[in-house]
Amino acid sequence: MRKNFGVKPWTYPQPVFILAAYDRDGVPNAMNAAWGGISEENELTLCISAGHKTTANILERKAFTVSMADVAHMAECDYVGIVSGNRTPDKLARAGLHTSPAAFVDAPLIDELPMAVECRLVSYDPDSCRLVGEIVNVSADESVLDGEGSIDPDKLQPITFDPIHSTYRRLGEVVGRAFQDGNRLK
Repeated sequence: MRKNFGVKPWTYPQPVFILAAYDRDGVPNAMNAAWGGISEENELTLCISAGHKTTANILERKAFTVSMADVAHMAECDYVGIVSGNRTPDKLARAGLHTSPAAFVDAPLIDELPMAVECRLVSYDPDSCRLVGEIVNVSADESVLDGEGSIDPDKLQPITFDPIHSTYRRLGEVVGRAFQDGNRLK
């Protein structure tokens, strides 16, 4: 028997994305966003409201970065989601986070978060709150790479958002091989 919950924004997992952009004066800001994901091979789509300082910055500079929140910086990532850049312009500094310019877009990378996607703004619809970015680069700190130079999720330790319990969860262990294990059912 199933229990029906009605219309809810519940899926698992929901990544914890940290969006960062510069304002017109080059001051970085960031926010926490869980409603988003890959929508095309070179495209990210997120749902962020027009009232966010980061949204205004993205529209101003036409670029942004999306970092993966991790276990080591969970509190800092939560902080940038609960404190408004409109009221606290130095919230990155207050969170103890530092930035460096991204290599491929006019947006900041958050130094403490070891994986980021650099995006160019494709579109933003304030009515639906849909932000679409073209992925132009993915970068990762060497500390989260495996011996073959690929990103190792066990080293990265990304967190996901549990919308039902309002908690963050560590991404889990490997349970199978994509595009391979299903072959045994052919």
